[in-house]
Amino acid sequence: MNIGFVNEETWAFVNEIYAELDRRQSLTRFASQPHHIPLLAGRLNRGKFERDLRRFLAQNQVVFFEWASEILAAATRQPKTCAIVTRLHRYEMYHWAGKINWDAVDAVILVSQAKKREFSALFPQQAHKVVVIPEAVDPQRFTFQWKPFEKRLGILGNLTPRKRVYELILALAGEGLAADGSQLHIGGGAHPRFLDYDLAIRGLIEKLGLHEQVHLYGAVHDAPEFFRNIDVFISNSYSEGLQVSPMEAMASGCYALAHDWDGADELLPADQRFLTDGQLAERLRTYAALSAAQQQAACLNLRRRVENDFSALNIAAQVSDVVEQAGRNWTER
Repeated sequence: MNIGFVNEETWAFVNEIYAELDRRQSLTRFASQPHHIPLLAGRLNRGKFERDLRRFLAQNQVVFFEWASEILAAATRQPKTCAIVTRLHRYEMYHWAGKINWDAVDAVILVSQAKKREFSALFPQQAHKVVVIPEAVDPQRFTFQWKPFEKRLGILGNLTPRKRVYELILALAGEGLAADGSQLHIGGGAHPRFLDYDLAIRGLIEKLGLHEQVHLYGAVHDAPEFFRNIDVFISNSYSEGLQVSPMEAMASGCYALAHDWDGADELLPADQRFLTDGQLAERLRTYAALSAAQQQAACLNLRRRVENDFSALNIAAQVSDVVEQAGRNWTER
């Protein structure tokens, strides 16, 4: 089976899927080389892109789009010559979903039941095409190293308002956590579209006098090393697909808590989710009150959950099954 693979954005979540499809079938990546002619470059590049995309679609029985974004939107405007499968993570729902001709898509992989509900409400006629397969991590990349709780809290991700890092610093001060000895380790660099957010965070640390309690790491290139510096990972976002960073932390031996964003219940149980800052402080103090053996057992259960439910190799196989089935259905039509 000839399978096309399209990914013009980050490869952070898709390497294992690409390797699995490549192992199973004849796999080709899409690449459109641009012209570089002044004045006419934009129009010529667009025309070449459209021709390259039409040719690519026609050469394959099924094409997998890792992101339901710009190239998928363009592909669904072309004559249908193959099956199309896409994976929609989160942001595409709000920036691209309304620009895609979903009638031309054969299967839509969503990363959580929460996102399935959202997609089905927006596009009820397409709901039957949805398959839920969660995000994943490679557990072997993260060595389980449990640490006794020393009040080292952590958060990891680009510094954008959605991650609510500013609010987490306020909680550290407002709920007495900093005064109680807690420290907050913040991994993640400033986002080019939200440079003011980075400045606001630094200003807040200054105003609250939390230089010794809050540690800014900047962009983190070695996630396993970052997780070795913390005991509890906190996901404080207001919106996620199915966030990968908590999975990585859980695989590394950290305890995990999450603000109850829609879908967080598919990652963590009720006693590890919170809505208010007060509930966050309560969850932390409950964990602190456990014996060392109980804390270690709780973290080991989280590692096992990652291995059982969010292992990248298992998820890659599931995604590949969906892609191959779409290709077979197209061939047999």
